[in-house]
Amino acid sequence: MTVLTTPAPHTTPRPVPWRRLAWMSWRQYRHSAAGTAAFLGVLALYLLIMGLRIRSAYAAATACSSTAPHACNAVLNLFNNDYHNIAEVTAAVLNAVPVLAGVFAGAPILARELDSGTFRFAWTQGAGRTRWTLARLALPAVTVTAAAAAFSQLFGWYFWPFFAAQQAGSFAPQYFNLTGIAFAAWTLAAFAIGALAGVLIRRVVPAIAAAMASCAGLLLVTVFYLRPHYMAPLITKPNGTAPGSGWTISQVWTGPNGQRITNFDEIIALIQHPQRGYSEVTIYQPDTRYWPFQFIEGGWLLVLSLLLLAATVWLVRRRAA
Repeated sequence: MTVLTTPAPHTTPRPVPWRRLAWMSWRQYRHSAAGTAAFLGVLALYLLIMGLRIRSAYAAATACSSTAPHACNAVLNLFNNDYHNIAEVTAAVLNAVPVLAGVFAGAPILARELDSGTFRFAWTQGAGRTRWTLARLALPAVTVTAAAAAFSQLFGWYFWPFFAAQQAGSFAPQYFNLTGIAFAAWTLAAFAIGALAGVLIRRVVPAIAAAMASCAGLLLVTVFYLRPHYMAPLITKPNGTAPGSGWTISQVWTGPNGQRITNFDEIIALIQHPQRGYSEVTIYQPDTRYWPFQFIEGGWLLVLSLLLLAATVWLVRRRAA
C-alpha cells in the first residue's frame, strides 16, 4: 500500500530583526570602536587641560597692567607666543582627524566582509543585502558624526581666546574645518567615501588609500575653488583692506577703467611708482558670513554623504556576490 504524503508548504524565513543586526555589527567592531574612543578621549583630555591653561593666560594678558612692564612682558609672551605656537601645532595635527577617523571607520566596514566572503553567510541567514548593508553602515556613521560634532565644540572652546584676541581668523582653512559643523560634516563625508571605496575595491588597505586620496582631493578643491564662492565676495574701496578678521581672498591692481592688471612687471612698477587712476583693491569675505558658510558647506557635504551611502547600498545589491 502506497502512502501519499503532502509536501510541506514553502515558508520564507523571517528576516533578522534590526536590533540583532546592529548588535552583531557592534560585536564585530567593538574593539576598533574602543580603540578609537580611547584615542579621542586622550585628545579631548589634552584639549581640556591646555584649554584651561590658555584661557587663564588670556585672562591674565587681558588684565595685565602697564605699570609692571616686566611682568606684562612675561604674561603676554606666554599667551601670544608659547601657547599660540602650541595651539597652531595642535590645530595642524587635528586637521587630519576627520579624514582619518572617517576613512578608517568607513573603508574596512564592508571591504573586509567582501574580501573574506563572510557576507554570503549573513545573506543566507535572514539578513538580505540591503538590511545587512544598512546595519553595517548606519550605527558607525551616526557614531563618528556625533563624536566629531562634540569634538569640534571642544576645539572651539579650546581655541576661542586666540579668536577673541584676533590672533587667528575663523575663516582660515585650518580653523574653519575644525569648528562649527564642518568637522562633523567632513567626518561623515570621509566615512561615506571610505565605505564606497570599500565596496568598489573590496580590499581594505587599497580602499583606505583610495579613500584618503579622494578626501584630500575633495578638500583641496573645496578650499581653493568652492568655498571662496559660496557667496559673492565683497571688494574694498581703492587701496582699502578687509575689515576686521575677514577672509582676504585676493588683492588685485585695477586701472582707470576698472580693468585688472595681470602683468607682474607692470604691478611691480605700480608699487614702486604709483600712478593716478591705478589702485589696489581687496576681494574678501566678511567674518559675519562664517555661519552661513558653515551651513552651506555642511549642507552639501551632508547631501554628498547621503548620495555616496545610497550608491554603496545600490552597489552591494547589484554587484556584490
